[in-house]
Amino acid sequence: MVGLGGWWAPLLGGVWGVVGWFPPPPILESDDPATVRDGAPAYLIMLDALLRRSRKNADLLRAAASLNGAYATAFVADDSRRRAFATKAFDFALRATCLDIAWTCEVRTLNFADLERHTMALQREDVPAAYALATAWAGWIQAHADDWNAIADLARIKPILHRVAELDEAHDHGGPRLYLGVFETLLPPSSGGRPETGREHFERVIELTAGRHLMAKVFYAESYARMVLDRDLHDRLLTEVLSADPRAPGLTLMNTIAQEEARALLESSDDYF
Repeated sequence: MVGLGGWWAPLLGGVWGVVGWFPPPPILESDDPATVRDGAPAYLIMLDALLRRSRKNADLLRAAASLNGAYATAFVADDSRRRAFATKAFDFALRATCLDIAWTCEVRTLNFADLERHTMALQREDVPAAYALATAWAGWIQAHADDWNAIADLARIKPILHRVAELDEAHDHGGPRLYLGVFETLLPPSSGGRPETGREHFERVIELTAGRHLMAKVFYAESYARMVLDRDLHDRLLTEVLSADPRAPGLTLMNTIAQEEARALLESSDDYF
C-alpha cells in the first residue's frame, strides 16, 4: 500500500465512531490486519442487510460508507472491485449527509462560490457527517486516480475538510489534518503543491495524539520527506514508528498497518534517496 495508491488506505479510525448506537468493535484494537481483512466482509454483509430494512438511517449509512471505503482501499487489490466498493461507499456517504445537511444533496454540482459559502456555515455538530462525506469522497477519487475529472473533485473536498479542522481538528485522532497534509503534498510546489503547509498538518496530528498516531509519521515521511529529499527526517520518522508500541485506544490496528508501511519505506530508502 506504499505510494500514491495508498493515500487513504490505513485511515480506518473513523469506521465505527459515527454509529452512536453500535458499540465500537474490537477490530480497531486488533494487531492482526489479516484477521480483520478476513472478518470485515461479515460486517459488510450485516450492514447491507440492516440497510435494506432502514434505508434512511444516516448513522447506518455512514457506517456502511466508512467500512466499505476502508475495506476497499486497505484490502482489495483488484482495481475493478476497489472502484465498486469505493463507489458504493461514496453513494452511502452522500445519502447519509443529504439526510442531515440539506445542501450536500447537490454538493457535486454546486458552483464553488456556493460550496464555500455553505461549507463556512457548517457547525460543530455537523463535523461527523461532513467528515464522513469528505473521506468517502477521497476514497472514491483514489479508486479513480486515472480519471482527471475525478481528481478535480479534490478542490471540492478541501474546503469541507478545512472547515471540519477549524471546528474540531482532533476529530478521528486528527483525521481532518492528516487528510489535509496528504492533499497538500500530492504535488510539488512547481505544480501547485504546498509541502510546507502539509508538514504543518502532519506535525499537528502528531502533537494532537501525543505521537500515538503512527500513520501520521508514515505519511509525513512518505508524502513530505521524500518530496523534499530529506532522508534524515524520513528515516528518523520511520525508525520512531518501528520502535513504538502500536497499542493505543482506537489506533492499534492502524498503527500495526503503519509499522508494516514504515518497514517497507525504510527498506526502499537507499533506492529512493
